[in-house]
Amino acid sequence: MIEKTISELEAKVRSSAAVGDDKKQELLDLLSRLKTEIGRLEKTHGEQADTIAGFTQLSTHEATRQNKNPSTLEHSVAGLRSSVEEFEQTHPKLAQIVDNLSKTLSSWGI
Repeated sequence: MIEKTISELEAKVRSSAAVGDDKKQELLDLLSRLKTEIGRLEKTHGEQADTIAGFTQLSTHEATRQNKNPSTLEHSVAGLRSSVEEFEQTHPKLAQIVDNLSKTLSSWGI
């Protein structure tokens, strides 16, 4: 399910007219890395992996909307960051990818 969610996000990013090609590629790279790491987490922590995928979906949706709402984007990114906090020690790559993803998406809301 998580792989499907992230694949759908990748397709949405590719087709988004609200995001330039350079930003699309940056986001696609991050989503690809996230797919790998969250797949590992899903094997041992399925519900938490679903939560991270859900917040990734919401944050990506908000960042790629034509008419962005910075407040909504900020809240969704905060949820994404929060969803991975407990894994900073056990899954540092996942935490780093989510941090990079959060920073990237946050910067688009400005």
